Amino acid sequence: MTEKNPINQLPQFTILGAQNQPDSVAPKHSLTAETWLGSAQEAVGAYIHVPFCFHKCHYCDFFSVVGKEDQHALFVDRLEQELAFVGPHLKELQTIFIGGGTPTLLEPSLLKNMLEAVQRHLPMAQDIEFTIEANPETVTAEKADIMASCSVNRVSIGAQSFDPALLKILERWHDPVNVGRAVSFVKKAGISNVSMDLIYAIPSQTIALVKSDLHHVIELNPLHISCYALTYEPNTPMLHRLKTGEVFRVEHELEAEMFDVVSSELASHGFAQYEISNYAKDGRVCKHNLMYWKNKNWWPFGPAGAGHIDGRRWRNTPRLSDYLSETSLPPVENVELLNEDIQAGEAFMMGLRLLEGMERSWVNSLLEMSSNNWRNEVIDCFIDSGLLVWKKEMLLLTDKGLHFADTVISDLLMRDEDERTNV
Repeated sequence: MTEKNPINQLPQFTILGAQNQPDSVAPKHSLTAETWLGSAQEAVGAYIHVPFCFHKCHYCDFFSVVGKEDQHALFVDRLEQELAFVGPHLKELQTIFIGGGTPTLLEPSLLKNMLEAVQRHLPMAQDIEFTIEANPETVTAEKADIMASCSVNRVSIGAQSFDPALLKILERWHDPVNVGRAVSFVKKAGISNVSMDLIYAIPSQTIALVKSDLHHVIELNPLHISCYALTYEPNTPMLHRLKTGEVFRVEHELEAEMFDVVSSELASHGFAQYEISNYAKDGRVCKHNLMYWKNKNWWPFGPAGAGHIDGRRWRNTPRLSDYLSETSLPPVENVELLNEDIQAGEAFMMGLRLLEGMERSWVNSLLEMSSNNWRNEVIDCFIDSGLLVWKKEMLLLTDKGLHFADTVISDLLMRDEDERTNV
């Protein structure tokens, strides 16, 4: 490991969460940049947030800014400073994921500078999965070649739908024709591991339109497909339009039918469902998302990047001006130190999304972390009702349970919101 950078006091610090802290977390009065960075060696993955978009989709609740082209170069320089500061404290990373925003909105020279900085400063395992998200309108042959030359080996392309009317409802600005063009550029550059995103249960969408979208995406032969039901996130234009009656939510029964259609159609074309909304060919599961679902540790970079280390969660400042004003670590906020009961609940929340389920040893350890063993009764109840089952030492959702996953997960997440106490 290279010599560590000089340590400065951590800039801004706001702590929320439970008072019971993992042993590896220093008390709040001694949380300096040194103690903060000391936990970075526990990370197995890194998430890098690029906040720029050319248009804000109505369903998106991720931090992004439209325009600000004059700040793209400043951002790349600032990100390299952050990468250089934290990188020496990391061990070999198994996954890197660059999301946004729209990372591929950066002009070619800046995209190259950013990716070379990642290569230069972050330690990568030999078999690392290195993903970048891409909007189809922003992928060119030049950018695809840059990605391939800078060790990117997986590209996630946001198609969402191939129907212009449905894209308009989502306020998603891209021409469906350019999705295939983007896939072609990426594959010609030598990146075969292409993932594609679809959304279903869009207002006015029918089963026939879902099948049409699936047909289009299957024709492009990606190795991975993420297919999510539309969610109406807080503080998004889509939720406002729902509340004002401009759009109408797809009925629950129709959404459930769409879920079954997605699963059966993709299975018939060789895509194995390994998570509620994710499907892979040839074993090309998303290792980075598996890290999230299995409650591993990752370190965030960029404004609004969120991290997790051994029960401590935080987010870098979601204000671009604050992020750009620093020269080492960004200000952090929304820091939560989770007690064991809440950690167990969040592990169930993520782990039960996996079709393979959760190992009995993992489940048992989480049940021991649950205060008064209250989750044992919840699990037994869902087993009796046919929503959960033990199969080959794995606890998993049944086929029926997949349709009620939110209910099962919610009941296992936490017993009472009062379990969170302020520090």
